Amino acid sequence: MTVGLVIVSHSAKIAEGVVELAGQMAASVAIVAAGGTDDGGIGTSFDKVQAALTAAESGDGVVVLCDLGSAVLTAETAVDLVDAPERIRIADAPIVEGAVAAAVAAQGGDALDAVVAAAEDRVAQPAAPAGAGTALPAGADTARLEVELENEHGLHARPAAELVRTAAAFDAAVTVEGVDATSLLRVLALGLDRGRRITFEASGPQAAQAIEAIEALVRARFGE
Repeated sequence: MTVGLVIVSHSAKIAEGVVELAGQMAASVAIVAAGGTDDGGIGTSFDKVQAALTAAESGDGVVVLCDLGSAVLTAETAVDLVDAPERIRIADAPIVEGAVAAAVAAQGGDALDAVVAAAEDRVAQPAAPAGAGTALPAGADTARLEVELENEHGLHARPAAELVRTAAAFDAAVTVEGVDATSLLRVLALGLDRGRRITFEASGPQAAQAIEAIEALVRARFGE
């Protein structure tokens, strides 16, 4: 089971498009659209949101992403009436970026609070990487990799999602170009293009394993 997502928008097309995009990075996550009114118009529907919450709930909880203010109000009303409202969270995040980041976190097996944090870009900051000029704790393990990015379209959403999942799988604080490699939004904000030499650094008990896995991922062009 994984945390599910519900996308609430005033437009059915927007909700469905966000579901399609986020689903590209999270094939195993239930992502349900709740867009538009009951008669297909622009607006939000309490019944659609309530049905989507039920469809997305696998037992691990649901994160809701909304576009405009009244969508939040509709979602809050629906959450108040579900059997277990403590398992539903409305993320304070942009609907597209937040949904994609949340989907990647959910696909990686993160729990409800962590998925919300990913959507809101509140992931924990890693310890200072090796070579950053800040002393690491005595005995801390570190590893570093500098490599050229060969992907034709650079580190766009899909390969970035692969990097985030890989970095999060180890007991190590991993950075790429100095930003947290487990934050999809921060990785995408780097705008890393093909041919760019990029530096990964890790510290922690599994620093070496994390860097080895990332090197294999880069060499495989992130599966593209």
